[in-house]
Amino acid sequence: MHPHIEDYALIGDQQTAALVGTDGSVDWLCLPRFDSAACFARLLGDDDNGHWRIAPKGADRCTRRAYRPDTLVLDTEWETADGSVRVTDLMPQRDRAPDLVRIVEGLSGEVTVHSVLRLRFDHGSIVPWVRRADGHRVAVAGPDSAWLRSEPDVHTWGQDFGTHAEFTVAAGEKVAFVLTWHPSHEARPPLVDPYMSLEHSVEDWREWAARCRYEGPHRDAVVRSLITLKALTYKPTGGIVAAPTTSLPEEPGGVRNWDYRFCWLRDSTLTLGALLSAGYLEEAEAWRDWLLRAVAGNPADLQIMYGVAGERRLPEFELPWLSGFAGSTPVRVGNDAVNQLQLDVYGEVMDSLSLARLAGMRPRPQMWELQCALMDYLATVWREPDEGLWEVRGGRRQFVHSKVMTWVALDRAVRTLEAHPELGGGDPDAWRALRDEVHREVCEKGYDPERNTFTQYYGSRELDASLLLVPRVGFLPPDDPRVVGTVDAIGAELTRDGLVRRYSTEGRRVDGLPGGEGTFLVCSFWYADALHATGRTKEARELFERLVGLANDVGLLAEEYDPVAGHQLGNFPQAFSHVGLVNTALALFGEEKAG
Repeated sequence: MHPHIEDYALIGDQQTAALVGTDGSVDWLCLPRFDSAACFARLLGDDDNGHWRIAPKGADRCTRRAYRPDTLVLDTEWETADGSVRVTDLMPQRDRAPDLVRIVEGLSGEVTVHSVLRLRFDHGSIVPWVRRADGHRVAVAGPDSAWLRSEPDVHTWGQDFGTHAEFTVAAGEKVAFVLTWHPSHEARPPLVDPYMSLEHSVEDWREWAARCRYEGPHRDAVVRSLITLKALTYKPTGGIVAAPTTSLPEEPGGVRNWDYRFCWLRDSTLTLGALLSAGYLEEAEAWRDWLLRAVAGNPADLQIMYGVAGERRLPEFELPWLSGFAGSTPVRVGNDAVNQLQLDVYGEVMDSLSLARLAGMRPRPQMWELQCALMDYLATVWREPDEGLWEVRGGRRQFVHSKVMTWVALDRAVRTLEAHPELGGGDPDAWRALRDEVHREVCEKGYDPERNTFTQYYGSRELDASLLLVPRVGFLPPDDPRVVGTVDAIGAELTRDGLVRRYSTEGRRVDGLPGGEGTFLVCSFWYADALHATGRTKEARELFERLVGLANDVGLLAEEYDPVAGHQLGNFPQAFSHVGLVNTALALFGEEKAG
């Protein structure tokens, strides 16, 4: 059987990440960056698309697994008839090259352990040439090279285009494997000590986690979410990828399979808020600075997403040799949504930079000049239809959320000048007038008085979970009857078993895609926030408890959840889901418990 998405755990070095299954197999790893080609792609194919499994001979799923508290170091244990064994997996913070460290330790008895490594470069399509050199197994193909060694040395042999090893560990005995990648035209990088790497990784992660200011209920889940966000941060630039994976399906066997290994502007304000509120100013500043570099340039060229270093070209294509997770094809690399018009991103950028100023971050040179240019351009295009927050591929519409975020952009520009008149520039009177015009239009064209709810787009009767953000961004107060009516309508029409869908996929398909999808976890967190804001805190806390319980055994959340089948869906782990968890915990309990 193909594993479920929730069967995986994440390890990483803040430049890339790997997924490790409950069977002890590393089934996904892109090197050297999050958005590089995978060298292990079994996640989206089969054994021959690359993986590395270490487990007791003949064993299947592990007996138990867990992260070491407040770290990204994973321990996986098996109990067998001959004894018990632990495999510890980590990717230490890199110096020059990425390393994957796997330490096998005997816990009791005497256990025979088997390792099989199948490297397949270029997303599982290229079998490298493997040779021995200096006590290592060296794999080379085109631009990629990887070195495998063990301490102490164990016998390895080649079989079925893989590198195998078999050895026995008794209680207290350890064998460490290190896989190191580097460009094939360069010399082998310096060797890392696997045991020192483990010690330093545990220390570094615990020191970082200790900075979390939140002390309320479910602190472990909040810290795990923050560690996950840190792991999804590309350290050289501060950019945060939406997920480390591509093409994990939103519907098993369906076509809603997208590449999420990029940085979305839609996530910026909520991510910044989560980091600031939890006490991570350095990470928030790094994200703010990535945002400023990425959006610099002609405001007409503002994109909805960028590469981890701010790259603009993210062409989408398919990998036909991969059979897809649970047969879900096509497998896609890149994302054509990068070319869409989404007016909400102007609001996200302006809101993020406003929040950064309020938090006391030092403004960067030309920051206000850039914001003024964005406002001047937005004033010329805000009436246009767009593809909206959810990147629909069924044609542009006058999405209400996009217009609300247009209002947010104008509002934050006005408020910034009111608080900092010394900035000068801009046209605050024109911005105020336009802000009021946008507000009037949304309330007239985006609101259904018969049903007392805002709608997905002008003239529509459909709903959209993004409308839950109307009170959060300050467009209307939470006690406004139109806000309360919208929250009630979404609860009645967009929930499935108490969890929230983005929008309806039945009938007229606004997204232009066949099939359905699961409930969106971040939308369910937004629903909890809206319930709390509108005075239904008991319901909000009950929903939050349930959402925390949907995380897998190591505390990770995908993009979506299928409440009927009881499985996670979509790319994994999903930064936006974990941002939602942190922000909702802070909203529900932060004032009482945060330090």
